[in-house]
Amino acid sequence: MNSNNNLIIGIDAASARTGGGVTYLVELLRASEPLSFGVKRVIIWGCQDTLDLIDNFPWLDKRSPSALNKNIYHRSFWQFYNLSQEVKNAQCNVLLVPGGSYVGSFHPVVTMSRNLLPFEWKELLRYGWSLRTLRMLILRLVQSLSFKKSDGIIFLTHYAAKAVLKVTGKLRGQINNIPHGLNTRFKHAPKEQRAISSYSHKAPFRILYVSNIELYKHQWNVVKAVANLRNLGMPVVLDLVGTAHSLSLNRLNRDIDRLDFERSWVNYKGPVNFNELHEHYFQSDLGIFASTCENMPNTLLEKMASGLPIACSKYGPMPEVLGSAGIFFDPEQTRSISIALRDLIDSPQLRVELSKASYELSKHYSWEVCANDTFEFLTKIAKQ
Repeated sequence: MNSNNNLIIGIDAASARTGGGVTYLVELLRASEPLSFGVKRVIIWGCQDTLDLIDNFPWLDKRSPSALNKNIYHRSFWQFYNLSQEVKNAQCNVLLVPGGSYVGSFHPVVTMSRNLLPFEWKELLRYGWSLRTLRMLILRLVQSLSFKKSDGIIFLTHYAAKAVLKVTGKLRGQINNIPHGLNTRFKHAPKEQRAISSYSHKAPFRILYVSNIELYKHQWNVVKAVANLRNLGMPVVLDLVGTAHSLSLNRLNRDIDRLDFERSWVNYKGPVNFNELHEHYFQSDLGIFASTCENMPNTLLEKMASGLPIACSKYGPMPEVLGSAGIFFDPEQTRSISIALRDLIDSPQLRVELSKASYELSKHYSWEVCANDTFEFLTKIAKQ
């Protein structure tokens, strides 16, 4: 092992293939200054495609064993049989596992909780007794065991920590709440708010919902709520952005076909390149977030940073993140969503106040703070 002033940190990125897991690693390492924490080297193991997206630094050592470029069975085998020895051979002082699943023997290890769905039974039951439910139950078991054997556990919100601890019971490792940061491209000062009477069906008021199409995201209820507003004569349209699972997309399309067969006011745009996503926020007038299961709602943070007035789900960590800077509703009740949207749309002054408040709140979420807090925690665990 290395001395405490000459630390080596290992990162298991075997499970980071797409989406938020990759974004986390790219942004975290880009904002890091490990030398200021006595860390001389960071070694990251992952697939080559993921490593190619991460910036190069003199202190960063990227390693891509052949097994990590194959299917999940090869990756899992490598994590179980090879990872611990690789970390020991590299003389690492601590291992970070952002994916949360750790089955090795090396210690000290710090795991991270990023997926709350396996730990919220009510939300998981929305999928019935399906293959996905089975996979989530296996993940619940593996991550529960991982968290129990970890020397440190990072949670993204206080809500997430409480939800996991209800399942695992008290954990022996140290717990730290370290929220993710925000890419600065989403920063956009709140724009001038206008009365709804200044909009028309040719130049409508645009409501934006960015999130994966999932059973616990309730996009179909948002569609119904916006339909109610249009029935009142409001010139509003709904833009939906995000990847979709077939079961959820089929349910969404059934409601869109029933309420907007010609697709004149509901626009499902599918997945959007992350580098272009901020433009969709900037072109919108109001942001909505209707999820009932989140660990750290990144797209809520993006709406806040983009200067949008926000109508938001009252469940999960959303009140913790948004505070008093938005209007909350019950996403399982269409009427509740409609009332929240109408309250915001009817009052330009309320939109001004809430968009300014949420924009200011968003400034607390930076990748620099996340990186500093993470490396401080890792070095603390390494020196125990």
